[in-house]
Amino acid sequence: SAELCLLPALAVFLPLLPGPGGPSPAEIGLAALPADLRAAVRVLVGDLDALFSALGLREESFAVGALSKIVAAELAGYAPARNRRRTATNKASVVFVDRTLDLAGAVGHHGDNLAEKILSVLPKLPGHRTDVMVNMVELTALQTTDETCSIIAPGCLAQPNDPAAKTLWESFMNLKQKEAVMEARRHLVEAASRENLPIKMSMGEVTPEQLSSYIKLFRNNLKALENHCGLLQLILAAVQTLKHPQISKWDNFLAFERLLLQTIGESKMPSVLNQLLPMIKSYNERTKDDYTCEDFLVLLVYIYSVVGEIESGKELDAAEEEVKKALVKAICDEPEPSPLLQKIT
Repeated sequence: SAELCLLPALAVFLPLLPGPGGPSPAEIGLAALPADLRAAVRVLVGDLDALFSALGLREESFAVGALSKIVAAELAGYAPARNRRRTATNKASVVFVDRTLDLAGAVGHHGDNLAEKILSVLPKLPGHRTDVMVNMVELTALQTTDETCSIIAPGCLAQPNDPAAKTLWESFMNLKQKEAVMEARRHLVEAASRENLPIKMSMGEVTPEQLSSYIKLFRNNLKALENHCGLLQLILAAVQTLKHPQISKWDNFLAFERLLLQTIGESKMPSVLNQLLPMIKSYNERTKDDYTCEDFLVLLVYIYSVVGEIESGKELDAAEEEVKKALVKAICDEPEPSPLLQKIT
């Protein structure tokens, strides 16, 4: 969008965690980092310089965290970047933040934002890191329940040549979910009216089923499909996201995180872990609404990130041991461990 640019995540690029007896983070320079991390820093600096060159930027860098300081210092001293800053016409402030200082932000489910949910639950577009596949079968006469149907090419979110779709995407990013789906309905009704399609406008809450029924009006009209293809892809992305099983789980996560924040304020860490324990279920005991092993790892990262300093002691050790046992049992009972669980084990 005009205000936000999403770049592919650097999955391998995490700050070193401070170990006992090692140098303090403040003393570490690029030379003290392991070779692969040094190489990753240099690649990142080169990529950032290329991006800033394309945007014609003269940046002023700020850093929060030890690794961020190294990246900012490397960028400041990088010869091509120095040359670029002499001639660039646009100014920008760049803030680097160590990811380990904001783990709660990375794993939390805060936010009532449709764009975030679409990007989180729909499968990635092949060859892309920040765009998703939108199933387009609903716009065709081909009726199949096979979700992996690859006869029809997938749609995506990037619609630079469709002004209505660009406006709708801004709504998905900037409005609350309820308002965003109302905008989707409004755009759909306007498009259908322009094409003289027999649309019946209904008031009240917008449901994914209602949007689907409106989309089906375009199905046998090639001219209407061609004129509004970008818009239809975005609305299909919204419909598929709202119907996705992961979305009800998203709301569960959000409720649980809020409850945790209240509990942490009133009680100690062991009681929070004891609360979590009965929810850890093995594959055979789980229903579709229960948390999976990955979900628990995400929750644990969230809990330990928001709780601050933890008082150690026998009670905490015992509670942690029980959680570990339950998690190990659940991971071992997985019939087909996900790639993430395989990597961890």
